[in-house]
Amino acid sequence: MSGDDLNPAAVPQPVEDPHGDGRWLSQHARFVQECKDGEPEVLFVGDSMVQLMEQYEIWREMFSPLHALNFGLAGDTTCNVLWRLQNGELQNIRPKAVVLWVGTNNHGHTAEQVAGGIVAIAQLLTNRLPKAKIVVLGLLPRGERPNPLREKNAAVNRLLCSWLPRLGQASFLDVSKEFVHSDGTIGSQDMFDYLHLTSAGYRTLAKPLIDLLLQILEETPEDRRASLV
Repeated sequence: MSGDDLNPAAVPQPVEDPHGDGRWLSQHARFVQECKDGEPEVLFVGDSMVQLMEQYEIWREMFSPLHALNFGLAGDTTCNVLWRLQNGELQNIRPKAVVLWVGTNNHGHTAEQVAGGIVAIAQLLTNRLPKAKIVVLGLLPRGERPNPLREKNAAVNRLLCSWLPRLGQASFLDVSKEFVHSDGTIGSQDMFDYLHLTSAGYRTLAKPLIDLLLQILEETPEDRRASLV
């Protein structure tokens, strides 16, 4: 694993604001306020893959009952998530679990750098939240057909599978194979633009994720589902 000082994907930085409307910082400020107002048991943090989850019924069905906060921002890279977490988005909260999903937007970085950036975030989370369990979601394949970006994301996942166990508190969940058909294609019923998930796609992800979170929260899936009826 490359040293963070040499890894550009592990350098905290805010998003540039070329349009001048300050929307990214405004959303970050809202998240910081939510830390003061809420007591989440589960924190989701990442890019649009996390952000869009909240727009589907699956969030209200499965994740809201876990007292979850969603700190996803479209377009974020590992650098942006690192900056947000170092600048207020972990203050005043003590979640039992943190779900981290970021890395597919790190277009200027190699697979090794992206994996190192994700591990740097996981390390920060374990340092700031020593009692929390960290769930790192693997990067999903992208593009209707096999392409270099899909290969890069798969390489990131292989590295994460090797590196994350060293942290102790981190689990790695990779459901990427669930979305690739036998001919190598991805269907629009799972990813409407061959990158972002549909409602059906999120349900495919949710089943193994919710079971893992319920284990962390020391409830059986049957107990939790019974309470939701």
